[in-house]
Amino acid sequence: MKKKGAIAMIMDTAPLANILGLLALINYIVTLFPTILRIVFPQVRQTSIPRILLKHRRLIGIFAFFFALVHGFLLVQKRNFDFFDLKTYWVYSQGIATFTIFTILAITSNDWSVKRLKKNWKKLHQLTYLAMFLLIWHILDKMSGHWTYLTPIGIVAITGITVLFLIRLWIERQNKQQKASAKTSQIKLPVNSIK
Repeated sequence: MKKKGAIAMIMDTAPLANILGLLALINYIVTLFPTILRIVFPQVRQTSIPRILLKHRRLIGIFAFFFALVHGFLLVQKRNFDFFDLKTYWVYSQGIATFTIFTILAITSNDWSVKRLKKNWKKLHQLTYLAMFLLIWHILDKMSGHWTYLTPIGIVAITGITVLFLIRLWIERQNKQQKASAKTSQIKLPVNSIK
């Protein structure tokens, strides 16, 4: 019994802000799934899962932004931040950077922005991958020393999607190398006939 109590004392109860942070994280991860699933698990292409996720990706991303917004608002309110102290920005730099990226992505997650920004829209939305790495840092930094029951879920989820993303990059690189080597093998070198 004492052992159970000791473990329970190590874990803090999850406040609403942490629950909203986890919901933001889950929605964010779901936005990354369509491309990762198609490349890492090609057999999933035969199902409608990537298509459904792709169709609703922007809306799910907006949900991630709003959950992150309320998460941040509740924490600012609880901790009574001093916005005129530069140390505040340093201590919460990864959270602020991630939220800034989420804000940019949410503002530009519409057809008007896609048409207006054209190719730059895709480049801009690649910031989502930077947010992925910032979130690992954010969760580990802010939850160290006072884990809740949600912390391991968040760490496993963000680490899992990051590993799948890195596998996706490796597969894409392998595919490019194979295509490049196939092209070079198809090119016939001219034969010099010198007599």
